[in-house]
Amino acid sequence: MRRLGVNIDHIATLRNARGEKHPDLLKAAKLITSYGADSITLHLREDRRHIKDSDVAKICKQKKISVNLEMAANDEILKIALKNKPKYVCIVPEKRNEITTEGGLNLIKNKNKIKKIINKLKRNKIRTSLFINPSIKDINLSKTLETECIELHTGKLSNLIKSKKKFLKEFNKIKRCSTLANNLGLEVHAGHGMDYKTTKILSKIKVIKEFNIGHFIIGESIFLGLKKIIKKFRILSNR
Repeated sequence: MRRLGVNIDHIATLRNARGEKHPDLLKAAKLITSYGADSITLHLREDRRHIKDSDVAKICKQKKISVNLEMAANDEILKIALKNKPKYVCIVPEKRNEITTEGGLNLIKNKNKIKKIINKLKRNKIRTSLFINPSIKDINLSKTLETECIELHTGKLSNLIKSKKKFLKEFNKIKRCSTLANNLGLEVHAGHGMDYKTTKILSKIKVIKEFNIGHFIIGESIFLGLKKIIKKFRILSNR
């Protein structure tokens, strides 16, 4: 069965809007897990825009919650990851002025730094993933960096589908990259901008083992509640 990871960064954004403790992230993580999510994603940014160090510490202490920590190739954040030992770390690109992650990692430019981080995480028994664009070159580079997983950036596909534009070319690109990665022994994940339609379409690519979805699930839960939304995505993910 394909796994579902839920990103709770936007619950943190809502909490931080008032500078208070509500809504409580630990409570959210526990509830989302109890409703059927396989993991909780937290992006600890360098600017601490939403997730705080204390959130990572509290949630990682919960042994029943599988934490997927997203982080830039940054030594300070790496120390926090090594201290708190999430189950997974996904290395992502990061720009201070971006609203959301705009694309995949530049593996050529950051190859040596990423490789060192992967090695340190592996020595601490933390499973590693690289957030990359759907490109054959990046799949092959990911293999040489010896990561265990890759997460394909699905933002372009999601935008094409939402705009009711032709998306088959982008879908086929993701399918080819997923197949290659799987054949190379990399576990394939997908995420970014996903909603009902994108999830239903991408679920046709059977080698994708995990979907990571955040903004849409949190936004839609305002209308239908977290429990119903997570159940719906569990069904869509495994069609």
